[in-house]
Formats: sequence, structure tokens, C-alpha cells
Amino acid sequence: MQIFKEIGPLKQFLRQVRIQKQTIGFVPTMGAIHEGHLNLIRAAKAENQLVIASIYVNPTQFNNPSDLEKYPRTIEKDIEQFTSVGCDVLFHPTNQEMYPKPSLLKFDFGGIDKILEGAFRPGHFSGVGLVVSKLFNIVAPDRAYFGQKDFQQFKVISQLVEELEFDLQLICVSTTREADGLAMSSRNLRLNTDDRNKALILFQSLNYAKEELLKKTDFKKIRKEVQQRCAAIDVKLEYFELADRKNLSVLDSVKEADQAVLLMAAYVGEVRLIDNMFIED
Repeated sequence: MQIFKEIGPLKQFLRQVRIQKQTIGFVPTMGAIHEGHLNLIRAAKAENQLVIASIYVNPTQFNNPSDLEKYPRTIEKDIEQFTSVGCDVLFHPTNQEMYPKPSLLKFDFGGIDKILEGAFRPGHFSGVGLVVSKLFNIVAPDRAYFGQKDFQQFKVISQLVEELEFDLQLICVSTTREADGLAMSSRNLRLNTDDRNKALILFQSLNYAKEELLKKTDFKKIRKEVQQRCAAIDVKLEYFELADRKNLSVLDSVKEADQAVLLMAAYVGEVRLIDNMFIED
């Protein structure tokens, strides 16, 4: 695996790749690599002749300085894992390389960035839009791969690609889970043993809600039950919502959309986790 830390040499390398008519698959990450990331690499390898991943903890998408400081950084292990699944290229830039001067740009996605995650993390999706735009311009991939666990992020980036007319295809890959159902996340590394067990409440709540929704149970009743279950084990629920999968507009019933998704966020100890689940009627 070739590793680039500077934009210029990477662009020069990728120009040669395009001259050879090779397709490029791109997997942007913030590191602390787990099996979910590796599945994105595998998906990219199945559809492209060259796969490039990036590892960059983007400061502009963190509205909490403490969260940025505590975000896991395991670059040596990350390189080993990417190498093990055949990733061809890694882009691992510094802050100075990505932001040689403070950025003045702000993104507004017209509402989808203000609900759910956006309501609790103001400015988060503006930072995501900024760094993803930079990365897409640098790499210019044919396809880019993102995980379903960050489904709202995927929808925001889909809007970004559509409105700015990036010439690429976005692929959403199903969430990779531990054997007990916990969604794989870099933040899981920060959970102690007790909190790791409590974190299962997210997957359990989504499963419970899906089953009840398919039985036509009122969603407000379902949400109240989930709130009580979280409170009982001292998990701080931030939101638990049912939304239209197309535009993430919040719903009261699965009848209001052809395709729905359950989304939630909660603090387990000091660690904030998110998860979601598609509802198939």
C-alpha cells in the first residue's frame, strides 16, 4: 500500500492511474479502523481497479473540542488493517495540508443538516460538507463508499454530490455489527466493560421498535418505552425518531412513507453513540 501525506504527489499519482483507464474507489475515514471500515474497502475492491482510503480526523466537524481531543487515533494499526484487505493507497494528511489557512466556507443543506444529529451538533454537517468536498476534489473517485451507520451523513453527502455535480457514484454499505448486535464504531474503543454492555440498548431498542411498528403499534408509545428502558440503565437518550428514508423528514407512522428508518443517539457514559435501522413493511 502506497501512503501519501501531501495533496500534490497524490494528485500526480492518480493522474497516471486515470491515464491507464483504471477506475478509482474511495473510502474516506477518520481512522480507528474496524471491520466496518474494512467491509467498505472490500466493497470498493469488488467494483474498482484501484482503491484509496483516507484517514483524517477533521476538526471542522467537531463542535465539542473534548470529543475531538479524545477521538481514537491508532494510525499504525490502521495501516496494518488496510494493508491486510488489499487497500492500494492511503491518504493521511496533516491539518496544515488540509487547511493551510482557516476556512471561511460554511455549508447549509436547507434543513436536513438541522435535524437529528444536526440539532445536537450544530455546524457538524457544514464541517462534513467542507472536508468531503475537499477530498472529492483531491481524489476525484469514480465511486465513494460510506457506511449506513452514519445514514444522515450519507444523505447530506448525497445532496452535496447532487447539487455540486460531483462526477461520482455514492455507495451506502450496510452497517457492520458485533456478534451481539452493537454497531461497530471507532468510539466503541472508549467504552469500559460496563458501558460496553449498556451500549447494547441501542440495537435492542431499534429491534424492539421495528417489531412493534410492524405490529402497527403507535410510535409515540414505542418511543416512551425506549426512553424508559434507556433511563433504567442510566443511558442518556438524545433522540429516537422515525423518518422518511428519502429525505429524513420525521414521521409519526410508517404509513407516511414508502420507506422508513429508525434513528437514535445516546450517551453511554461519556461516549456518544448513534445507530439506525431500516424498516421494511
